[in-house]
Amino acid sequence: MADLDLLTRSLARNVKRWRTERGFTLDMLAARAGVSRGMLIQIEQARTNPSIGTIVKIGDALGVSVPTLLDYERGPNVRIVPADRTVRLWQTERGSYSRLLTGTEALGPLEMWEWRLMPGESSDSDPHPEGTVELVHVTAGELTLTVDGEEHRVPAGASASFEANAPHVYGNAGDEPVEMIMTVSVPPAQ
Repeated sequence: MADLDLLTRSLARNVKRWRTERGFTLDMLAARAGVSRGMLIQIEQARTNPSIGTIVKIGDALGVSVPTLLDYERGPNVRIVPADRTVRLWQTERGSYSRLLTGTEALGPLEMWEWRLMPGESSDSDPHPEGTVELVHVTAGELTLTVDGEEHRVPAGASASFEANAPHVYGNAGDEPVEMIMTVSVPPAQ
């Protein structure tokens, strides 16, 4: 698949997803973004390649970034961020720093958890409500993250995010403890 075709399909999927999550009709989003309803239909059906200006307007109206709208690496469930892809935003000569590990667009409450899994142990979770997103950052060991039956390895220093409306398991198949920080974004009550 050509890069442009991939971006067109990603934009279509992401605009529709965020419009739906925000509860916007096509008319509502068109009015908020200052673009025509017809243009939005063409974008959501992957029939056009809009200008970057149009993409920026749509992103602003949805409250999401342009990279989020064009994100073709992110599958429907899991996104792994390798340690070397994190972004250092601030640092001092003495060694202080802040690092953006991973992020997601959130609508409701956030929870932050500290986890430790001993070798051979795991924790199963039933699906959470639609719209729930979990972010994990592994600080020690290697996490085996299973989402909807698909296994993903998340080594120390890496981060992952996934839509938690499917069964998921945090596991430690290694021989050393896994330590991680987890954030849960829960959609607002309707």
